[in-house]
Formats: sequence, C-alpha cells, structure tokens
Amino acid sequence: MKYTKIKAYHVGLVTKNGAFARLIYEGGHWLWWGEEVSVYDMTKLFVSDYDLNLLLKNQEMADALEIVDVKDNEKVLQYENGIFQTILGKGRWAYWKGGREFKYIRVDVNQIEISKEIDLASLMSTTVSSLVRTYVVEAFERGLLFVHGKFVRMVEAGTYYWWKNSTSIHVSKADTRQLQLEVSGQEILTKDKASLRINFYVQYQIVDFTKALLANKDFDKQLYILIQLALREYIGALTLDELLEKKDNISTLVIQSTLLKVSQLGIELKGAGIRDIILTGEMKEIMNQVLMAEKKAQANLIMRREETASV
Repeated sequence: MKYTKIKAYHVGLVTKNGAFARLIYEGGHWLWWGEEVSVYDMTKLFVSDYDLNLLLKNQEMADALEIVDVKDNEKVLQYENGIFQTILGKGRWAYWKGGREFKYIRVDVNQIEISKEIDLASLMSTTVSSLVRTYVVEAFERGLLFVHGKFVRMVEAGTYYWWKNSTSIHVSKADTRQLQLEVSGQEILTKDKASLRINFYVQYQIVDFTKALLANKDFDKQLYILIQLALREYIGALTLDELLEKKDNISTLVIQSTLLKVSQLGIELKGAGIRDIILTGEMKEIMNQVLMAEKKAQANLIMRREETASV
C-alpha cells in the first residue's frame, strides 16, 4: 500500500489495472497495490488521457462531472458570476461539480440574431468577436436589412451585431438629412431657338426609405432625370425674353410639375433655384449687340432731350 494526499479543490481519479476504480477527495488516502491516482484541479476543465465516454459509464464519475455537449451548429458561451469566461465549440466538455459554478448560453450559429441575454462585453471579447459581424447605421442614416437578398425590415440608427455564418446580410443605407442635387451645364433651346446653358439645383429629403431604396434603383439619378426633363419642357416652351422675365418662377414650376413623380421615389423636394443662365456661342454676341444698340438708343434719346432743352 502507499499513501497519497489530495489538496483542497482537487480530486483524485484512482484506477486499477487501467480501469476506473473510484474518486478520492481532499485529505489523506491509502492506495491498494496496483492502484494509481491522477490528480485534477476541480476549478479547471477536466482533460484526461482516459476516454471520457467510458468514464461516464460509471455512476460516480457521471455524478461528479457537469457535461456540456455542443453540436456542430452550436456555440456555448460560459459565464461565472455573470462574467464571460470562454466560448465552447463543438464537442463534449466536462467540468467538476463543486469547483466553479458556471452558467451557459447556447447559440445556434446557423441563425443570425444574437440573443439579448448576451451582453456587449461578451461580443467584444477576443474569443467571440471573430464570430460576430457588425453593421453601423449612423445617427443621420436609416437602412434596410436584406437577408439572403430578401428584404426583412428597416433599421434605425445604431450598431447592429449578427452571428457570422453562411447567411448573406446586407444593409442598404441612405441619408436622412436634407440633400442637394446639382443639375449643371444643361444646354437647352428656347422656343425662339436661342441656345443657352443652365445651372440648376434642387434640395430634397428622403421621407420613405422603403420606396427610395427598395422600390427604386438609384433614386438620386432618377431625380436628376426628372428635373432635367422638367427644365427642358418648361424652357423649351418660352422665348428667351419670356424666360428672362420669368426666371424667378422657374424653380416653383419645376417643383410643381415633378411633385407626383418625385413622391413615387420616396423623396420630398424642399427647394430649388437657378444658379446661372449662360448664353452660348453666337447668341451671346447677338445679345451683346442688342444690349449695345439699346444703350446707344438710350444715349441718343438723352442727347436729343438735352439738345431740345437747350434751344
């Protein structure tokens, strides 16, 4: 016989001729001839050279161990006193009862949603963060969530966490602030064939994100075309003189004429205006000549009035 001593929070696994015999706990113990003891720390994961499945066939071992079975599609998060410890992958894990008290949260990694039980600190730990994908929707944005290409829901501003797996996730985002679109360098012919170039701007805001991002492709490009066509239609119906007289009304008329089509894009026009009206080519020279002629006529008229007054 031989004597062995087991320290506190340790356990001895006694075998005889390679087969499990019994467990011994804190204190001094005598071993019979042919018996061997392996000592384990009860506060740590039980890892042994002996086959765990064979050991668990013995009721004493089965009662002494807490077994956590993790399937292929699962992860298990382990907590102690509410503090995250580690994440267990697929397999069979064994911990000694009477050592440390653990709580477990089981996760199906084939799903994307993360349980509210799992706090942010756990997700940001180095062992878990590699399993998580993060999407940020800024305070001035709204987004649409697509899973496997299918629209699921609208997402407000915030940070979103989903499990990383084979499921494809996409968040299509757009700005909630007032935006401005420049419609520049538009060469247009007036009703009297005057060639001119217009720089126009329009201010708008998205009011229906589902329409803007889901029902329409490139809503901003479509808005550009709508404004461009409205400008051409309006200006093409006016002579140059009429255009110059009514230029302050153009923005109002453009907004009114595009109101219905713009609403179908999920946006609302907030304002618009003309930056420049630029005459091109010969038209510019002609207008300069007209202006000079008008000024000369005015000067001649003034001179005649002065001559008449002096007689």
